[in-house]
Amino acid sequence: MKGKVIIVGAGPGDPGLITVKGLEALRRADVVIYDRLIPRELLKEVKPGCELIYAGKQPGRHELEQDEINDLLVDRASRGLLVVRLKGGDPYTFGRGEEECEYVVSRGLECEVVPGIPSYVGAAAYAGAPLAGRVYGSSFAVVTGRVAGGEPEMEEYLRRLKELARRVDNVVVLMGVSTVERVLTALAEAKDPSAPALAVMDATMPTQRSLAGTIEDLARYSREGLLRNPAVIIVGPAALARDRLWRADAGRST
Repeated sequence: MKGKVIIVGAGPGDPGLITVKGLEALRRADVVIYDRLIPRELLKEVKPGCELIYAGKQPGRHELEQDEINDLLVDRASRGLLVVRLKGGDPYTFGRGEEECEYVVSRGLECEVVPGIPSYVGAAAYAGAPLAGRVYGSSFAVVTGRVAGGEPEMEEYLRRLKELARRVDNVVVLMGVSTVERVLTALAEAKDPSAPALAVMDATMPTQRSLAGTIEDLARYSREGLLRNPAVIIVGPAALARDRLWRADAGRST
């Protein structure tokens, strides 16, 4: 009997934001392979005897390499087990879910993907920063701050980022703390150093904290060590709405 892999997006951090379908899959799983940024409370939902395997990744340190994760998925599913791959945010939004699903399917096993609320969607909602609408901008782009390769690749990334930023109202940067000053410099050149900006850390969690101001302000906060992972950076008019909208981190913002 062949098993199955279900790649589940756990959402942006608040355990209540996982989808009903994702939670049902988690409760049926024989094996759960989970990432660093998933809400740990969700692990209490698994059935007795479920095997829990940590596969967390953080800058400079990986508990398991991607090849090892791929092999684990296939190994456990090949034993006839239901394997849930639990990922923070959404599996197909900078989550490498497509790589894992393709690997599983290429080995003749079934793979299903249950989408999750991406981190930037949760951050925007909980910090009061509407990314697209009638008032605060009608377009937005989501990019990652990390680039594979060396300095030439980074230079090309920054060039393309500036081109993109000139064409959209709001720019959202994920996983950008390690390169934040170079990213903010590029955005300042594309827009203006005084353009509104917002960094949301620990989005949707009780520890959520936001840093608001201009692009220049965020660069200064970074130099002062106030900006930390995990963070979602929003640059554009969406950052102006936060004082008019409900936000989860009220009273804990800069």
